[in-house]
Order: sequence, then structure tokens, then C-alpha cells
Amino acid sequence: MGKTRNKDRELFENLFVLELANNHWGKIDRGLKIVRDHGLIVRFNNVKAAIKLQFRDVDDFIHPEFKGNTDLRYIKKTEDTKLGKAEFTRLVEEIKKVGCIPMATPFDEASVDLCVDFDMPMIKIASSDMNDWVLIEKIGSTRRPTIVSTGGASEKDLDDLVRFFEKRDIPLAINHCVSLYPSEDGELHLDQIDYLRDRYPEHVIGLSTHEYHDWHSSMLISFGKGARTWERHIDINYEGVPVSSYCSLPERCDEWFKAFHKAKEMCGGVSHTRRVISRKETEYLDALVRGAYARRDLEPGYVFSKEGFEKDFYLAIPLHKGQLSCREVMNGEKLLKAVKTNERLTIEHIDGPYSEHDGLRNLILNRGL
Repeated sequence: MGKTRNKDRELFENLFVLELANNHWGKIDRGLKIVRDHGLIVRFNNVKAAIKLQFRDVDDFIHPEFKGNTDLRYIKKTEDTKLGKAEFTRLVEEIKKVGCIPMATPFDEASVDLCVDFDMPMIKIASSDMNDWVLIEKIGSTRRPTIVSTGGASEKDLDDLVRFFEKRDIPLAINHCVSLYPSEDGELHLDQIDYLRDRYPEHVIGLSTHEYHDWHSSMLISFGKGARTWERHIDINYEGVPVSSYCSLPERCDEWFKAFHKAKEMCGGVSHTRRVISRKETEYLDALVRGAYARRDLEPGYVFSKEGFEKDFYLAIPLHKGQLSCREVMNGEKLLKAVKTNERLTIEHIDGPYSEHDGLRNLILNRGL
């Protein structure tokens, strides 16, 4: 699917998207407080985070016959949470002020233009819009890095969308998402992270999640599976407004970020090459290595061979400094001085590279008891 997209990784890796959605409830003061409270938690935990708004051109988004309809929850909430451009401007400025990245999900073409007006560094495609090619084409025309939530998309839907962005060389991150609000633990399907990484290996794969029991385990699991961007809805306890169970309060985001740091610590951050073995670990393992001891008295001039070694020497712990171990197999080398029964065999006894090469010599002299 083309060359590896290093730029994608720089943009999306270890990025948290905090979905403010409509939790401002059309009140700018409430929206600003959500931004400030969560911005403080972001800064305290030293993570890279975007705070994401939702844009709708409300006047044209709802059919005229359904405007003011109180029976359809989606329509009522859309109208109740309407903000103007001036109010969104204040929110975007506040997001930047708290050190977060401003971001938005546009649900119509006019809202894509609003993303451009605000110079949003990234745009989000919601799960519900995976087949809305009028909207997708408009988003693609901006050439801005995009994150998509997969939700209930079919494999063909995913392939088509990924191919669309790849052909245009537009950075794309792909979030596994279950579109259930909230999601039970048994509905998370975190194995889909494996599927997405295997199918789209050149893209950053993430997790957009709505579970509400545990802000810790899914982070550890998803990070271990290779997810590198995450999204949750956020809210605050403020003015008695009920908080949806799938939304994260600041203290919950704090748990979430700390779980991320723990996952990074435990996974180590090296997955494409062999890790560097620490001196501490090497010293521990050296203490468990068996050293070579003589089974009988041996005179100078004795020539080492594999067969003779098994007959004339045995291996046992502990290993001492300067002693040869089970790791050093000797063939054709000579014994320089006598060794007694049960005496340890050291680099001073032989004429091989372990006694002649400074690097090898120092290694053996400094290991063991």
C-alpha cells in the first residue's frame, strides 16, 4: 500500500483525542471550563492531546419540517447545543492556550470549511460518516491529516476509504471503534486492533472507546496490541448537568493517562529490533552461569577438545571472576599451567583468545563472584 508513512506516525503516535462533542450544551462558559479542567490534567501528565469539537451547520443540517422536533433526541440535542462561530473561536483559542491541539469532527460540508477557517491541524471522520462520500471528498480536498473511527464499517468500506487517502497521500490514522454508548467490557473487541494493524500496516492504528467500567485495563491491552492513538468523550461535573456514563471526567482521564505511561514503561518501546540488554540484567544472568571445574589433575600442554572437555571437566555454580564458563567452548587450545581436581579453570590457564584479547579478557575478569 505504498511507502511507510513516517509523517503519519509523527502526527498521530501517542496522541490522545479528548472529544468534547456537545457537552458544552450550547454554553460557552461550560465549554471553556471543560477545556481548562482537562487541559490541566493533560499538562500534569505530560501527554500530547487534542481537544475535539463537533461542527454542524445546524440551520441546514436539519430538514425544515423537523426543526424544533422534541421527539427525536438527535435533532433536539443538535439544536439545544448550537454554538456560533464567535463562540467556537473562543473555544479554539482556549484549547490552544491550555497547550492542546484544536480539532473537530465536521458533519457537513459547510463545517469542513469551518475547520479550514480555524486552520485545524487534523480532522476527524465519525463512524456514522464512513459511507458519506460527499463529505469524505470535501474533507479530502483540504488535504489535512485525518483520523477515522471504523465503527460498524464493512471491510470494503474500510479498504475504499484507506485507498482514497493513500492515493492522495493524505495522512490517515484508523481507530478501532465500537459504536455503542456506553460499551460493556465484553463488547470492546480489542482484537480488532490486531486485524487493523495487519490489514493497514503503514497506518497508525488507534482506539476510540466508550467503555465505562475501567480506565486502566483497556489502555494496557490496547497499547500492548499496538494502538498508538486513543479517543474518549470528556465532560465535567458542573452545575448539576448529568454526565453520560461513557464520558470521562478529569480524574478518570488522569487514570487513563497514567495507565498509558505504565503501558509504555512495561512494554519498553522497542518492537522492531532486539532490545538493549541492561548491565543490571547481564550481571544477574552472569551470576547464574555455570563455571568450568577440573574433574582431575591436568598438566601443562593438555589440549582441549569437546570430547575431552566433557571427560576432564564439569560445569557448576557459582561462576567466579576470571573463570571460563559453559559459554566458552575450547578446541585446540592448550593448558598453560597445571590445574588441580575441583579447581576452577580460568583465563590464566589457557592460551586462547579469552586471555589474549583485552575486550574478552575484561568481560570475563569482571563477571561472576
